[in-house]
Amino acid sequence: MEEELGQIKVIVIQGHKLVIRDFKTSDPYVILKLGDQTAKTKVINSCLNPIWNEEFSFSLSEPFGVLKLKVFDKDRFKADDKMGHTQINLQPLAAAARLRQILGVTTDGTTLRKVIPDSDNCLAADSSINWENGEVVQNVWLRLCDVDSGEIELKIILIKLPPVSPPK
Repeated sequence: MEEELGQIKVIVIQGHKLVIRDFKTSDPYVILKLGDQTAKTKVINSCLNPIWNEEFSFSLSEPFGVLKLKVFDKDRFKADDKMGHTQINLQPLAAAARLRQILGVTTDGTTLRKVIPDSDNCLAADSSINWENGEVVQNVWLRLCDVDSGEIELKIILIKLPPVSPPK
């Protein structure tokens, strides 16, 4: 049985170099999915470098899941076109938060962990997990899969995680 362990806030900041799905442009939006929770950004009309700056909250449960994103081009008279998909594993974020609790890190701007792009993730660039303004924060660029180009920028903030029991 899954037990709720905390919450994350996901800010979909922007897209970069998204693929063209209409005549000269696209009308992109993003669907986010974590377990059985789903959210959707607004549609940005005629833009391949959209700026959303939209914030969504999701409950976290053990085991920590994978946040999945699908980007679509909104069409009026037919099915929406796929513009790529990507995902990010939330386990490194949760592990960094637990490490922060164990070590008692309180210095603002402390890097708790660095995640580098590899064949097991969709990172477009190195991503740091930091302690900022009393929160565990990961800024990340994710490359879109199954398309020629496209990246999505997210900011993921761990809102609440239960305290770690001290070792006995």
